[in-house]
Amino acid sequence: MPEPLRADLCVIGAGSGGLNVAAAGAQLGLSTVLIEGGEMGGDCLNSGCVPSKALIAAARVATQHRLSAAFGVDYAPPRIDFARVRAHVKEAIAAIEPHDSQARYEGLGVRVVRAMARFTGPDRLIAGEQEIAARRFCIATGANPAIPDIVGLDQVPFRTLNDIFDLETLPSHLLIIGGGSGGCELGQAFRRLGARVTILEMKCLLGDADPELVEVVRRRLCAEGVVLREGAQAISVSRQGANLRLTLQEDSKRDTIEGSHLLVAAGRVPASDGLGLEAAGIARQGKAITIDGRCRTSNRRVWAIGDVTGGPQFTHWASHQALVVIKSMMLRLPARTRPLILPRVTFTDPELAQVGMTEVEARAAGHDRLVVRRWPFAENDRAETDRTTAGFVKLVATPKGRILGAGIAGVSAGELIQSWSLALAAGLSLRAFTEMITVYPTLGDASKRAASGFYAERLLNDRTRRWVRWMARWS
Repeated sequence: MPEPLRADLCVIGAGSGGLNVAAAGAQLGLSTVLIEGGEMGGDCLNSGCVPSKALIAAARVATQHRLSAAFGVDYAPPRIDFARVRAHVKEAIAAIEPHDSQARYEGLGVRVVRAMARFTGPDRLIAGEQEIAARRFCIATGANPAIPDIVGLDQVPFRTLNDIFDLETLPSHLLIIGGGSGGCELGQAFRRLGARVTILEMKCLLGDADPELVEVVRRRLCAEGVVLREGAQAISVSRQGANLRLTLQEDSKRDTIEGSHLLVAAGRVPASDGLGLEAAGIARQGKAITIDGRCRTSNRRVWAIGDVTGGPQFTHWASHQALVVIKSMMLRLPARTRPLILPRVTFTDPELAQVGMTEVEARAAGHDRLVVRRWPFAENDRAETDRTTAGFVKLVATPKGRILGAGIAGVSAGELIQSWSLALAAGLSLRAFTEMITVYPTLGDASKRAASGFYAERLLNDRTRRWVRWMARWS
């Protein structure tokens, strides 16, 4: 074994969060080691955000012929070449890959070790054959697909969100277990590319989102031919010739459904096994590493960020946690994570975006005197010209106009939610939106209209009318 490597900072995991911490450490003058046993860039680059959005983009293009006639433009139905679709996905990964590459980080001064890591003590670990001792550690090992307990699942071929993009042929009928964001996004994408798709969800589709907003997405999925089986639990799976037969339980009834391929999209489990956490005195709850608001673990030398902590599983949340670590660990500044300002987006068409509390969450938190306002895209001129009128903006606020949350179901919802994220982060009230000048005609005007609706009831009443008449009499 080579001589122990000593460093100021050791980061375990080269996903988005770990890369941010490692880059900051090196640029701030710390001797930094980055350990990665898999692919640089983590799930987001290789099997998550990037490939899924590339596939969604291809699927969106495949639908243009269905929408064009309303604009006076006719296209022939497309011919889907799935090999070229797959090549497009790979090209998107390859274009972004250099930014997350080993060469780039070594150029920043980071020592990169490509091996699996295991703690052997509170201040040291082994990666491959290299022992590393460090003053500070940051664990960012992500999560692995959750595999549900389904009879026969270990006897049949199936895909997860980690390897679905490796399919070489388009499924004739894709069965998806899990109606969360990943299941809905890919279900719609594969349907648009020509596959039959059935989504099974034990509870409700997109169960963490506002039910009103979910209904907009549900209607579109059904209209496009995605079969939704909500309240259905997969019991067993078996081979049936060239197909797979899935047995499911709905209420008190059992049913079977056959498909050519199976995608298990039933969530993700923190990847904390094999890290030797006990040797380092790092506590965890279940598989999730326990952290405080500064992302510090029970070992004061060790921080943890991203999916391995069991919190929200978003790349931008891991990046937010990384910034907290950079501030608190390296700069010794007071910094804590802010989960209440975390935006969440499901990239279906239409998109579903939320930030802050939903109406249900706000009432559960004790806000009984809520004010809820909605503004439909059907009353937005740009949405009308573009024929993208499905959906609406929904606001949840206190009677004094303090923003508690915002949700958007509609075209470009992931972009439109950004202004509400800024408002929550900066502590702005709804009044800030009413005073903002929005460009006409844009979809963003819907946010201003929704905020203006909050004040309209307070102004357009008998008391205000009497005041205006009195002022007019004396002016």
